[in-house]
Amino acid sequence: MPFEHYIQSGGKRLRYGYTTGTCAALAAAGAARLLLGGRAPESVTLTTPGGLPVTAAPRYCRMAGETACCAVEKDGGDDIDATHGALIEARVERAAQPGVVIDGGPGVGRVTKPGLDQPVGAAAINRVPRRMIEQAVRAVCDALNWDGGLRVTICVPEGAALAKKTFNPQLGIEGGISILGTSGIVEPMSMQALIDTVALSLRQARAQGAARVLLTPGNYGVDFLREQGLDAAGAPVVKCSNFIGDALDEAALGFADVLLVGHIGKLAKLAGGVMNTHSRYADCRTELLCAHAAVCGASQKTCAALLDAATTDACIALLDEAGLRAPVLDSLLRAVERHLVRRAAGAYRVGAVLFSNEYGLLGRTASAAEMLAEWKGKKQ
Repeated sequence: MPFEHYIQSGGKRLRYGYTTGTCAALAAAGAARLLLGGRAPESVTLTTPGGLPVTAAPRYCRMAGETACCAVEKDGGDDIDATHGALIEARVERAAQPGVVIDGGPGVGRVTKPGLDQPVGAAAINRVPRRMIEQAVRAVCDALNWDGGLRVTICVPEGAALAKKTFNPQLGIEGGISILGTSGIVEPMSMQALIDTVALSLRQARAQGAARVLLTPGNYGVDFLREQGLDAAGAPVVKCSNFIGDALDEAALGFADVLLVGHIGKLAKLAGGVMNTHSRYADCRTELLCAHAAVCGASQKTCAALLDAATTDACIALLDEAGLRAPVLDSLLRAVERHLVRRAAGAYRVGAVLFSNEYGLLGRTASAAEMLAEWKGKKQ
């Protein structure tokens, strides 16, 4: 039952897919329906956080003793990754306590390092998928008038093998893959098509008279812009994915101001001159933070911990422990600005704003502070 949603990009028609989180929620709903209703559903449906409905036919839905098991196949659309085609299974059983308890089973990784979406020791099922799973199961409970408790265990039969093809081992997630997704949808990632789409969005913004533009890699940045009120700054917002250098080059077609807003996990790489921030091309986040920390007087112990950190949020926590967050971020932002200015080559003014989901606003380059002050003044 293919997911028939498409995007026309760069002259190509690309099909969307759906995430492991969506698969887990669909499977959990199917298993709950079998357990509580006594019949295996032919299909299961939900609406993703991104607003698109997804319907899937379970690969199997059966009882194993007192446990209902349902599996949904991951469909990556035209964005094929290591998890495309993998079975995401939910095992649902009645529980003594009310509510929905969610955990990971075989093939789902366990968090072993701090700084990730879930705490150390928890299954690597991120917050949005957990919410999707709970909502899908509760909808079944409401429909079948069940007010008791349920335990949901998400498993991935091939997860341990698949994890070796991902960055999970480096992140400190052991034993399997992560259950991920913020929108529930996998956007097609044809590289040239995405670059063409970014270029087209910038050209359209300029053709409509915009002299300034907000660039952000993706959904986290869009959410942050909305929370900070920057989406109302009178500048169009263009998502550039990992192709920051290409977007900066295209912005030279006539913009006066370009403000890049992104998660530190992406934009920290700019401090090293990395302009394609996809992890398959460069993953130097902790190394760069370590280098700037060393310059700011960090101890050997702190530097070693930074290099071993799983995420940039974990790095911020280490810098806080050492009392070095402010000087290190200042140093990092100066390096980011140098590389951005070099790439812009005088065609426009450019700046950057860094944030994290855990710590919020982390800092901004000097030029970004100037731009935001001017933009605010012009709106008043």
